[in-house]
Amino acid sequence: MAERKPGTTKAYHNESFLNSKDARALRILAEYLEPRSRFERHKVEDTIVFMGSARTLSREQADAALAKALRDGRNVDAARTAAEMSAYYEAARELAARLTRWSKSLDRDARRFVVCTGGGPGIMEAASRGASEARGTNVGLTISLPNEQFDNDYLTRALSVHFHYFFMRKFWFAYLAKAVIVFPGGYGTLDELFELLTLVQTQKLKKPMPMVLFGTQYWEQVVNFDALVRHGMINPGDVDLLHRTDSVDDAYDWIVTRLEKRALDQPGAML
Repeated sequence: MAERKPGTTKAYHNESFLNSKDARALRILAEYLEPRSRFERHKVEDTIVFMGSARTLSREQADAALAKALRDGRNVDAARTAAEMSAYYEAARELAARLTRWSKSLDRDARRFVVCTGGGPGIMEAASRGASEARGTNVGLTISLPNEQFDNDYLTRALSVHFHYFFMRKFWFAYLAKAVIVFPGGYGTLDELFELLTLVQTQKLKKPMPMVLFGTQYWEQVVNFDALVRHGMINPGDVDLLHRTDSVDDAYDWIVTRLEKRALDQPGAML
């Protein structure tokens, strides 16, 4: 085979160019077009997004860690807290499974209301696991981070999309979502929650967006929404953009009722 002459490499095969700052716009566009191609190919019409901490352990993991801490006499308080927080892992797992079974019962060619997470461990793993245990597909929108696991073991591999740019990842969370469930989490969860709240409050999202805050005690301690009202920073009605609950049954019924009324006949991405 003839050796390629210098200067004959096509631009879209030139890796040094594609990885340069001059091609950043192309990389951003790729993180829009490549996921869209996958979702269309696998007939994913819209999603139910689960958000929450990557640090939350399953009950099995948390119980084992607590038993070890008690044996060793070290880090017992942290292990007890992790064991308590593992209830949220199991709740996310159960809720995702129930919503997946409901979605599959709709008997449509397209995949409606597919469970979608950030694809990592913790609450994300729990929701992916629940969807997988219900024999349904699930979407994982993972992000490249220095010290985080990229994806969990329960994702539908063909729908595990890996991002470099946070803003493109968050676009796909919002664009396909028809409902959002937010479990206890840290900075990343708060960032995602408040960005969606801002889009709904400012009506940049025109579609109905049922949003659940799961874990009332946690959220009352972490975010004082009533104080925001008292100080005139938000309107009283803005507090009602979120439904608070500690019950899988309540969260399931509240979401399904609203999706059946407002979204069942409007498949596909909407803003």
